[in-house]
Amino acid sequence: MSQSEARFTVRSLIATAIGTIIVTVIVLEASGRIDHSDNKDHVPVGEFEAVHITPGEEFRMSPKSSELHAVCEQGYLAIAADADPDFRGILVDYKNRGVRCSRGPASVDRSQEPANDE
Repeated sequence: MSQSEARFTVRSLIATAIGTIIVTVIVLEASGRIDHSDNKDHVPVGEFEAVHITPGEEFRMSPKSSELHAVCEQGYLAIAADADPDFRGILVDYKNRGVRCSRGPASVDRSQEPANDE
């Protein structure tokens, strides 16, 4: 098929794709399928990764700092946003267990720890 026999132009195909995406989002929003939560209690603050560093090994990371900071909340490490310090979350591992923090071995208050349900 030659170029002159093409049924649709590239412009019309791109416009159709963009229009389809816009209409899909509008329909999903109108039908309530897109969930907008105002409850900050169930929103993840971020996703984190631990990097193992051995002595003498060179480690590279971004020179820019994140917009988050860590604080010790009732013996557990909490991550808070710099823009909204009230927006914070406890750091947990893959089994949803809190990561403890302390200034020394005697400063962790064991009475605040949840019961071990494993």
